[in-house]
Amino acid sequence: MTRDDTLRAVPELRPIALPPAERTVGQLVAESVRFYGDHFWRVLPLGLVLAADDAAGLHSSVLVQTLILWAFAPVFSAAYVWASTLVHEKPWSWPAFVTALLIFLPFPILVRLFLLPGLVWFALLGLAVPAAVAERLEVQAALRRGWELARADLVHAVAGLITLGLIYLVTRYALLVTIQQFGDQSQTAAGILADLVFSPLIFIGAALLYVDQAARVKPPVL
Repeated sequence: MTRDDTLRAVPELRPIALPPAERTVGQLVAESVRFYGDHFWRVLPLGLVLAADDAAGLHSSVLVQTLILWAFAPVFSAAYVWASTLVHEKPWSWPAFVTALLIFLPFPILVRLFLLPGLVWFALLGLAVPAAVAERLEVQAALRRGWELARADLVHAVAGLITLGLIYLVTRYALLVTIQQFGDQSQTAAGILADLVFSPLIFIGAALLYVDQAARVKPPVL
């Protein structure tokens, strides 16, 4: 038996996947990457949203970029609902779309002040959107459910979103640094390409985070 045969005979060692109620942030990211890879061509169009937003606000002031982000609110909301339909294999939900719009309204201001307040706001209520899709809830019920899901394990929710955001930012920055010697136009194209390829992970990760938080909700005491 050759060395290659011996290596093939050894079973591949993989970390044991924990149930959603015990899933760590690292495993949430791993599940998000796995889902993205398994459904690449269906998930990739989600990246067009952030790519288009960044392209529209290129070289603009912070105020103009904030206004553009507000203008893109319906598109971001639709992308999040679409990601939730993919993850949970449910049909489109208009209540989920309206819920996403309501949650998104203060986000441009929060994220321009500092990224963390925007992520915390999203962690507190953002899970209402996949909840509306998965549980077929109306807007008010979805918002209440989102708040309930956030309180189930707020640290996990916030840490999960921050980690997904950091992965996107770090990979985007690494790509820009790699090609910085090719000039400004190449950097601009690389930034848009990075938005297209890496940003869908945030939408998918947020939709999967709903599963973790739902499993952590304690049943009412009878």
